[in-house]
Amino acid sequence: MNAFTSELFSVEGRVAGVTGGGGHLCGEMARGLAKAGAKVVVMDLRLEKAEAVAQQIKDTGGQAVGVELDATKKDSFKAALDQAVAAFGPLDIFVNGAGINSSTPFFQMELSEWNAVMDSQITSTFLGCQVIGEHMVGKGRGSIINISSASAGPPLSKAFPYSVAKAGIKNLTQNLAREWALQGVRVNAIRPGFFPTDWNRKNFITPEREAAILGHTPMKRYGEVSELIGALIWLASDASGFVTGAEIAVDGGYSAMTI
Repeated sequence: MNAFTSELFSVEGRVAGVTGGGGHLCGEMARGLAKAGAKVVVMDLRLEKAEAVAQQIKDTGGQAVGVELDATKKDSFKAALDQAVAAFGPLDIFVNGAGINSSTPFFQMELSEWNAVMDSQITSTFLGCQVIGEHMVGKGRGSIINISSASAGPPLSKAFPYSVAKAGIKNLTQNLAREWALQGVRVNAIRPGFFPTDWNRKNFITPEREAAILGHTPMKRYGEVSELIGALIWLASDASGFVTGAEIAVDGGYSAMTI
């Protein structure tokens, strides 16, 4: 990489927090940010998962720490932020990626299950933006990257609360981008297409559904988690300095497809 490009996309020495950082997508995002030179705070409800990803980063020469976070509780976000600042200093980058899904049919879904998905997705994104956003606004600089979905609209079948929550995340992203545009804090979202986890394959992806997904994806394949990192680094870096309120699709053309 030449000096111009390296400087343009640099996140070297910046401090990044990643919620859901012990998981499939956000674990790769945490590792990607570390490879680009950021100091990474891996946040997850499952501390052992966060620490495992942090150790992977350290084993390859990066800087990271694992922190326990219940993303449905504001006090937990405050405690995680305190730990992040103590470890590396103020946050420059924040990836809001915690969340669960549900495949329960609509008429069979209990309110408790609906609320669990909504809390893990839209409530956690709200709380992360509130706590970390205030921190960043206070220092006049920062990049928040929320995780939307191909399900944000039009909604995907079989994912009722998830789709509603992801639509809310897109809306919240745009609202806060407008709110903080003059305060140095950019708020954007990445809109992944299909990057199946083992849980997705077990609960969502039947052979018929896979045929429908790939038939609606111009590239005719699923995404590799590493393919999210380019958009992530761009949004985290000064290369996207005039980008806020955007939802960046990384989906093999899925959102551009009709017939």
